[in-house]
Amino acid sequence: MQRFALIGAGFIGSVHAQNLASHPDVDFKLIYDIDPQRAAGLASQHGAKAATSLDQIFDNDDLDAVFIASSTDSHAQNLRYAADAGLAALVEKPIDLDLETAKSTVAYVERAGIKAMVNFNRRFDRAHAELKDLVSSGEIGELALLQLTSRGPALPPLDYLKTSGGQFRDQAVHFFDLARWISGQDPVRVHAFGSALSAPEIAEFGDVDTSISALAFPSGALAQIDCVRHTNYGYDEHIEVLGSDAMAESERQRSGHVSILRGQAAQSHGLHSNWFDRVQPTYAASLGAFVQALEEDGEVPISLREGLKSQAIAQAATRSISSGHSEIVDYSL
Repeated sequence: MQRFALIGAGFIGSVHAQNLASHPDVDFKLIYDIDPQRAAGLASQHGAKAATSLDQIFDNDDLDAVFIASSTDSHAQNLRYAADAGLAALVEKPIDLDLETAKSTVAYVERAGIKAMVNFNRRFDRAHAELKDLVSSGEIGELALLQLTSRGPALPPLDYLKTSGGQFRDQAVHFFDLARWISGQDPVRVHAFGSALSAPEIAEFGDVDTSISALAFPSGALAQIDCVRHTNYGYDEHIEVLGSDAMAESERQRSGHVSILRGQAAQSHGLHSNWFDRVQPTYAASLGAFVQALEEDGEVPISLREGLKSQAIAQAATRSISSGHSEIVDYSL
């Protein structure tokens, strides 16, 4: 049994708490949150105890790992605490909104030698993983073009957007990661375009809600990622891969799988009403992969360095919006 503590009892923390409590090889012991009542309430739901301070987690010989799902501005510091304590760590993205802080944190954690994984959970979507396997096996031939789509049904609250780091660091970064993972290559350049169409007011703090990012890979293959914060038809996530021999697609997923044909009309289900309903199973699968790495003393599936690479692409895309030019992606640690 891997003895876990959870830091963060907000929405995503509650998702992780459910998965930690449900995993047969996890002993879910502690939850800490800056709001003690929120931590206590979540702990009581899942048979864990509420920690009243971070010291109860990071100065504790009765733990093996920590799941960091606290506010973004605390990820880097909590990773450093985990490194000092010798605890394995699974952390929500990003490591830190500031890339240089994220880099120094990764170097610090690597020197400590703990197992640490960034939670790019969409890699554990079954259809996306099958697509990755097709590309890796050569089934579609030489990769030519990746098309990735992420379109959300509703704009997040403005208070969230002001601290999110912008669409490229918050939303598109998942798909920068998928583009790297599926292609097996690190993009060398990115050219991005963006507009604030659904919420013009977010332009006041430099954000966009509608964007396209074009990535160039070393092989000459290309990727295009379109991200939209607000649609009128549900949450839309799908990926298409074009190769020299075939095309493969991780299709749009509907909220149901039964259609009705009546006369000349057809009735079928639309898309999921929100992003969480679409990707919920990937969170449990991601945790499962991390626990397996701990049990088998193997490599974690997504290293902190991989998280840095996707963040570096997001940084270059953000620069591209400002410069109006394509930008080189700097992967130096």
